[in-house]
Amino acid sequence: MSTKEKQTTKEFFINGVWQTAEENSTIDVINPATGECVAHVSKGGAKEAKLAIDAASEAFGAWKKTPARERANLLWNLYEKVLDYQEELAEIMTLEAGKPLKQSRMEVLNGAEYIRWNAEEARRIYGTTVESMDPSKRLQLKKEAIGPVVAITPWNFPFSMITRKLSPALAAGCTVALKPAEETPLTAIKFFEIVEEVGFPKGVLNLVIGDAPAIGDTWLSDKRVRKVTFTGSTKVGKMLYEKAAQQVKRASMELGGHAPILVFDDCDLEATIQQIVRSKLNNSGQTCISPNRIYVHENIVDEFTDKCKQLIQSMNVGDGTKDDTDIGPVINEQGVQKAESHVKDALEKGATLVLGGEKLQVDGCENGFFYAPTILKGVDETMEIAYAETFGPIAPIFSFKTEEEVINKANDTDYGLAAYIFTNDLSRSHRVSEALEFGMVGINDTVLSQVEGAFGGVKESGFGREGGPDTLEGFLETKFISTIIKN
Repeated sequence: MSTKEKQTTKEFFINGVWQTAEENSTIDVINPATGECVAHVSKGGAKEAKLAIDAASEAFGAWKKTPARERANLLWNLYEKVLDYQEELAEIMTLEAGKPLKQSRMEVLNGAEYIRWNAEEARRIYGTTVESMDPSKRLQLKKEAIGPVVAITPWNFPFSMITRKLSPALAAGCTVALKPAEETPLTAIKFFEIVEEVGFPKGVLNLVIGDAPAIGDTWLSDKRVRKVTFTGSTKVGKMLYEKAAQQVKRASMELGGHAPILVFDDCDLEATIQQIVRSKLNNSGQTCISPNRIYVHENIVDEFTDKCKQLIQSMNVGDGTKDDTDIGPVINEQGVQKAESHVKDALEKGATLVLGGEKLQVDGCENGFFYAPTILKGVDETMEIAYAETFGPIAPIFSFKTEEEVINKANDTDYGLAAYIFTNDLSRSHRVSEALEFGMVGINDTVLSQVEGAFGGVKESGFGREGGPDTLEGFLETKFISTIIKN
């Protein structure tokens, strides 16, 4: 599929066949950097969702019995094929999501690594035997694929979120139906072209794009669906979880975040600033683990703020297709408006604007959705930005005096996805990381999305883990088998 086409010819991949929706309704795919429509994709609904589950359900029996080595080999072939298409995938991603091309390239590599990891893990699904108190019995614990899975992924990481969910499900022996975000369907379509090229059995992987409520309701009301895996907002996650509970479906939810960063005065300041700024402005701040609250010790807060400003001013904002672009647009006009609202609220309540604070006009991208990288100083807990996820390139800086004070402030949130600590005091790093109520903690490190790790949160940031040695457990059931043997 060429990204220059206005109408896609491949849209839904169901039971190994490319299809289009029967309804004439379409989704306009918008380039956030220019505001231009780059493609029209048919908008699927309940009918297409049911067809996808029909296919996944029919294929499940054979797929779960497929030897682990064969599943692993198919995943390994998929990993290698993705690398062959790295540049095309990255270009499509930048076109529809707006992120700089160098970030899109890294996302493809990261997403491919999840496939590689789970290809290796597919052969490491172990059962156990347990010694019984009854000598005539033999007790076994066996791992089995849970069943057909539905996956719903967001727009901010349109490739790696797909591979992070699909590859462990496939490795475990589950079949999958995927609904990607309406804002970024083209990356998913290209990925499924690669899936087709690799030659997965029909029905093992299925793609439906379109009406989120209709598709979600159809899937979650279908008894054949045994698990839903979702990444997105806490609001939507709660609705999906409630519906899944009606049939006691398994679920994993990677939801919203409001990550604090605790910067102590004994840190390596230069290295700390480099990490925080890069993390904050990655994907224009549109990540669930983006630093949302930057707590800096009062002894260094002024120096920290000045040096952050200098670094950000050296970075280029623009069209992600340009090689020198460091910061791209936000996803749409609603993203700009949310950033404007949070900044306006903070300034009205006493914060100081250090940098940015306005919508940007970028040469050649006059209709794009750009918001200036922004630093706010003197932020406090009364401001909306202190408790609501912004999803934009805004760095709110708070100051603190004591370790106890900043831990309490960091934990004062409904979210619990990621938190960060910057200190050169080993004892402090242990004390603080153990006190923080978050699923992931980075110590002098802001890169938490790693295939070897366990990505996920606590509290209203969700449950379940993706990545790491336990990732397949989310797609497996444990069956207990007790056998009486003859003497």
